[in-house]
Amino acid sequence: MKKINFKKSLYLLAIFCIAVGLMSCNNRKDQLSDHKISTPNEIFPKGEKVANTNFTGNVWLNNLAQANSINQNAVGSVTFDPGARTKWHIHPAGQIILALEGVGYYQEKGSPKIIVNKGDVIKCPADIPHWHGASKDMKFVQVAITGRDKGETIWLQQVSDIDYNK
Repeated sequence: MKKINFKKSLYLLAIFCIAVGLMSCNNRKDQLSDHKISTPNEIFPKGEKVANTNFTGNVWLNNLAQANSINQNAVGSVTFDPGARTKWHIHPAGQIILALEGVGYYQEKGSPKIIVNKGDVIKCPADIPHWHGASKDMKFVQVAITGRDKGETIWLQQVSDIDYNK
């Protein structure tokens, strides 16, 4: 009967585990190569810079989940540079905003602007014109959960600097 060298066996097992771990990490890296990686302070990657007229200032959108026949909610992480904001707009099925980072503003038509801080949850009622974005001096990161079962977002006029600064 051959004697087993436990030290040698343990050493070989450790090398095997490290090799498998490295191969797994490498495979995961390959799988993620088409996706943006978040920085240590971000929960989600920043996404793509928005290049339409529905926003003022620099805004980035990362579509996390598209609405489909199984779930009619779209979910996106939105990063607003200081001073950036949406136009006034309406969500026919409402929207929920989860504040992840920074300081933002939210205002419904006919109501005063409110300050939104990390951890705040805003429930935007269906069919109510509103806008949201970053404060003047700090970026704002939010997750927007938008119902799509009653139609797409209806974009209205720009938020004036006067309204934004009130």
